[in-house]
Amino acid sequence: MYILIAASVFSTLIGIVILFQLALAAGMPWGSLAMGGKFPGKYPPVMRLASIFQVIILALLASVVLSKSGIIFTDWNSVADSAIWFVVTFSALATVLNFITRSKWEKRIWAPVSLLLLITSIAIAIG
Repeated sequence: MYILIAASVFSTLIGIVILFQLALAAGMPWGSLAMGGKFPGKYPPVMRLASIFQVIILALLASVVLSKSGIIFTDWNSVADSAIWFVVTFSALATVLNFITRSKWEKRIWAPVSLLLLITSIAIAIG
């Protein structure tokens, strides 16, 4: 049961991050809330493309988590058993980067989100 809860929390949070990245790609002036605040305001075109790339990666991470949890793509379970550790590693790296950034907004907003993504991905990996 806790795996389903962890998968739900992970999916909800990753969905929020995906929506944020899509908003950046669409030109929302929230650049100061990402990438260490290096691009305040609207992202330049190359960073908008990077946001789309991040959306794809995040969607793949969510697919792995949901597959490992038995919610979707149950035929992928053997792949998800290994791929979940990539999700854990990715989440750990994101957590470290969000805690060491100079951007106070990333520390306040994205560090807790990435920490929860890490905790839930570990729970799913070992569950």
